[in-house]
Formats: sequence, structure tokens, C-alpha cells
Amino acid sequence: MIEVQDLTKTFFSGAQQIEILKGINLSVKKGEVVAIEGPSGSGKSTLLGLLAGFDSPTRGSIRIDGEEITVLDEDRLALLRGRKLGFVFQSYNLIATLTAEENVMLPLELVGESADPRNRARELLSAVGLDKRFTHYPAQLSGGEQQRVAIARAFACSPSILLADEPTGNLDSVTGDRVLEMLLKLNRSQETTLVLVTHDPALSRLTDRIVRLRDGQIV
Repeated sequence: MIEVQDLTKTFFSGAQQIEILKGINLSVKKGEVVAIEGPSGSGKSTLLGLLAGFDSPTRGSIRIDGEEITVLDEDRLALLRGRKLGFVFQSYNLIATLTAEENVMLPLELVGESADPRNRARELLSAVGLDKRFTHYPAQLSGGEQQRVAIARAFACSPSILLADEPTGNLDSVTGDRVLEMLLKLNRSQETTLVLVTHDPALSRLTDRIVRLRDGQIV
């Protein structure tokens, strides 16, 4: 499902070279639930962004279902994300001029996979406890509510792979438990592969495997 080989990411700050990831090798099977843990600055979010094709590695290979994604142009990457990948951003990345339901409808409309995208969006928003927030804009929502909209959006197209950066990080315990149940239900019912960056021990305990990063390497 996901195959990563010798993945390296280097940034430059002025003349200084900073190596964020240092030769990562990782395999994730179809239907597996994997938690990525590590201290701040260990490269967790960078790795997740590379898996989603939001950035390009300095060196190395990333294969999704056997397809090398590091050579794809932006149009083909967008098509891949629309058909296979859901992503929950730590910073939400909601579109400020769209309502909660419109943010969730957007990926459905882009791929044309739902006959009734509004109903699907409302179903997902209700599942995360936002049935009274359909027509609210991001600025009218709390941080936790925005996180729930982002999670509903990631679920919209029933992705075969869901990548999530701290999906329960801004949620209270009750809502966090609800989101965990949604994630695991998606995994059980559709064999969705889950790769989750987290500091939440409750989430980590429910995964099949924990991958720990330190200083850009798997330890």
C-alpha cells in the first residue's frame, strides 16, 4: 500500500543545511493502522506531508499502491489525493469563504463521486457533532469545531488511505473518542489504511503499530 525507501528531506536556512528526515524506510500494509510518534521537531509532520505529495523529498522513493508519486506533476498528484488519500491538517486548512458544509462538499464536487454532496457533508458533520453548525464559516467556529470540519472533509470521499496530523489534538475527550471511533470504523468497514501522527496515548493504544521518530530517523 505505502512503500518508502531512503526518504530524505533537507532544508536550507541561509547557508545552513538542515536535514529533517534522514533515510527513512517504512512499509504500511493495506488496512493497517499506524501511529507515528516522536518529540517536536523529529520530522513527523514532514513525513506525513511527503506521503500526501504536498512536498517533494530531497532524495528517496514513495510508492502508493505501486505508483511512484515523487515523479507525478501537481495535476496527477491532485487526482491521486482525490481518489485515494484523505488528509487531516493540524492547522485545519479550511477555506474561509466557505461554510462548514461547503468545505466538506468541496472534495466530493471536485471528484464527482456523490450524487448528493450536501447530504453527504451534513451526514459527516453530524457524525462529529456539528449538526447545528452546517452554515457557519470557519471564523465562527472554535478551534475544536474547525478540527472536526477538517476531519469530516477528510472522510468525504471514503479514501483508501487516510493521513492525519494530530486528529484529536484540539478536541475534548468526548469528541476525541467519537473521532477515534469514526477512524476505526472506516478502517474496519472499508479496510482504510490509517497513518496518524499523534501524542495521544489513547489513540496509539488502538493502532496496529507505533513508529517512533527521533532526529529525523526511525528508532
